[in-house]
Amino acid sequence: MTPAARVQAAIEILDAVIAEALRGGAPADRVIVEWFRTRRFAGSGDRRAVRDLVFRAIRACGPVPVSGRAAMLRLAQDDAAVAGLFDGSRHGPAVVVPGEAVAEGGLAPAWLAGRLAASGVEGAALAGRAALDVRVNVARVLPEVLVLPEAGLAVWPEVLPAARRFAAGTGVEAWDAYAAGLIEVQDAGSQLAAKAVAAVPGETVVDLCAGAGGKTLALAADMSAGGGFRGRLVACDADRARLARLGPRAERAGVVVETRLLDGGREGEGLADLAGVADAVLVDAPCSGTGTWRRNPEARWRLSPRELERVCGLQARLMDVGAELVRPGGRLVFVTCSLLDEEGAGAFAAFLARSGWAAEAFLPGVGEARGAGLRLSPARDDCDGFFIAVARRTC
Repeated sequence: MTPAARVQAAIEILDAVIAEALRGGAPADRVIVEWFRTRRFAGSGDRRAVRDLVFRAIRACGPVPVSGRAAMLRLAQDDAAVAGLFDGSRHGPAVVVPGEAVAEGGLAPAWLAGRLAASGVEGAALAGRAALDVRVNVARVLPEVLVLPEAGLAVWPEVLPAARRFAAGTGVEAWDAYAAGLIEVQDAGSQLAAKAVAAVPGETVVDLCAGAGGKTLALAADMSAGGGFRGRLVACDADRARLARLGPRAERAGVVVETRLLDGGREGEGLADLAGVADAVLVDAPCSGTGTWRRNPEARWRLSPRELERVCGLQARLMDVGAELVRPGGRLVFVTCSLLDEEGAGAFAAFLARSGWAAEAFLPGVGEARGAGLRLSPARDDCDGFFIAVARRTC
């Protein structure tokens, strides 16, 4: 593909990304894969170059662009090399017409940018690209003895001795250590959220919103300290496809996890046997995902005030469901990968008010206090954005 043809390909993919975002469909990564599936003429270099153009254009836009071409023209305003490829050449984009639509820049749609500003979020870092973090699986190997093809960098070693950081795009999933279950790909912020649970061998722990089980596996590793998994770890979710991915991952990691598929809206019924039993419950609740924009920049275009209101209501309900499972003296850990206060400090404060539970300090030495919890941010901590808070059942 010529450089101009790559730009035109990126424009076509951006059209599909915008359409999928507006209807809540496939993420950009999947759109890109599907686009190239029927275009075998593109080599690996072409695919990498086009993918880079797509994500650079997404990051350059704030509100949803009217078209992929408008998004690429926005990128062209800041990149003369891209601008020069709008030359009308064969397979390339047409020459720019005076007055043609150019996407608006910025952090996000105006309403959302306002919410972020009100939550004290520094937005510039959200447009960057995230590094790749892995967690050494201490259920199988000690971090200090594991040798990897690349050494990586330590991430908060006093807090996360098993965390390693590599450059974005590092092919860790092709390493023997990954195939053997010695490492898992997991953002440092996500690893810290699992640490907040403080799971230890012999406990009963419930991961209420486990998804594909990234934090579940981290909890299992903590419950294997000293050699051999001990206790009971129950991973739950209402998404059958995501939960089904956890079984093979747990087998590869060498840990024991119970999985339980729940009926959305009726989670309490599916967990009745665990009421008042759990030492700890992790509520890693569905959220807006504003803390993950470095990885999923088009997520800005998927969110609406109505959707934000919906997920806030879901977070409150799931905290209440989780609270019913905690034994007296046990703990509930609330986590969202959001930087918005209504999904963080505000949501947790409301839970404390209606439950009468007590907040428990989680002071790992990174992040910053936000309300009764902790907030991690890409700007301050160079990881995904998270809100993490711990509550203790007092009676």
